[in-house]
Amino acid sequence: MTDDRPLFAAALEPVKAAAMAPVKALFVSDAREGLLLIFVAVAAIVLANSPFAHGYHALFHSVLPFTPVVKLDTLHLWINDGLMAVFFFVVGLEVKRELVEGDLADPQARRLPVLAAAAGMALPAIIFVALVRDDPGLDRGWAIPAATDIAFAMGIVGLLGDRVPQRLRLFLLTVAIVDDIGAVAIIALFYTVKVKAIWMIASVLVAAALAVLNMRKVDRLWPYVVGAVVLWLCVLNSGIHATIAGVVAALTIPMRTADDKPLLARAEHGLAPWNAYLVVPLFGFANAGVDLRGIGLDGFLAPLPLAIAAGLVLGKQAGIMGAVAGARWLGIAKLPDGTSWLQLWGIAALCGIGFTMSLFIGTMAFADTPDLFEQAKLGVLTGTLVSVLIGYFLLRVVPGPAEPESE
Repeated sequence: MTDDRPLFAAALEPVKAAAMAPVKALFVSDAREGLLLIFVAVAAIVLANSPFAHGYHALFHSVLPFTPVVKLDTLHLWINDGLMAVFFFVVGLEVKRELVEGDLADPQARRLPVLAAAAGMALPAIIFVALVRDDPGLDRGWAIPAATDIAFAMGIVGLLGDRVPQRLRLFLLTVAIVDDIGAVAIIALFYTVKVKAIWMIASVLVAAALAVLNMRKVDRLWPYVVGAVVLWLCVLNSGIHATIAGVVAALTIPMRTADDKPLLARAEHGLAPWNAYLVVPLFGFANAGVDLRGIGLDGFLAPLPLAIAAGLVLGKQAGIMGAVAGARWLGIAKLPDGTSWLQLWGIAALCGIGFTMSLFIGTMAFADTPDLFEQAKLGVLTGTLVSVLIGYFLLRVVPGPAEPESE
């Protein structure tokens, strides 16, 4: 009798590979980061709606018995104004690397994602303002749905494995980086209440000193770190949000030392794991806890959460897809090679994952109105969840990579 077992095992290989693909994807770096953010968001919501809700809020908002910085007298403030400066420092490093040596350095390569990101920020803001126009005071949150969470979005893409072409991953990453640049500019320009001249002058002088270190090609990181901390303290007291110091300090780090060693890359690689696995999750855990008890359908359809969710879901997709279609029609750009319109739609949906940056902007927009910030959190989490479901579904069911589009 012939043994058909090897033949049968070979026939099962494709089925086994398909079944194991999602499991393997869980161990990809991008996927781990995204899953961690999902976990902390769920944990925060569960605690905020449990008998431990009071303890959860007290942990972050109770006045600390001691603080070395008077302005930061709660754990929540230390996370939002202190640890998040590290997040923005890493963002600044990433932005500089992309502008100098990455895809943003090539005018042709950056054209499409920059246009898509600009439209993907403008349209959500327009939708938000249109939906809250009859409610005075809510328009302060216009920038909340304009942001994209890089780690969360790339984490979902990581779960999809090779179903997402590499060029489409790069497109998403570039759009999200341009989004970050826009978000930083928005924070600096529109969420600065009152500037204190003395501290502002001190901030400029410290930034200038860091620039001198750059020009002299100082090849050690510690002088930049010391300067960054001093700059953060000055900016914190100036009235501008302290996290802007992180971006400014990052831009002064040289790409390479005098003997051509990659100084910026060393700093980025050293901080990236701390940023991904401590800073961002801790921020999410401290800010995502929204009390859902007693909130019915009317709560989700209130002007503020509805406007934020609509901006993230509808505005992001329509803005990005519209920009790509317009650029293609005008002949100034084309679809990334090996991608289809449906795949691009899935990526546009994932750009509606606001989470970290959206929550962060929400903390500034409604700093003095906790009730409105709770509504803003509800809108961010709803819009993010819907965007995840739409994006994951589209990228999961769409066939493999398309043929490259002809010029």
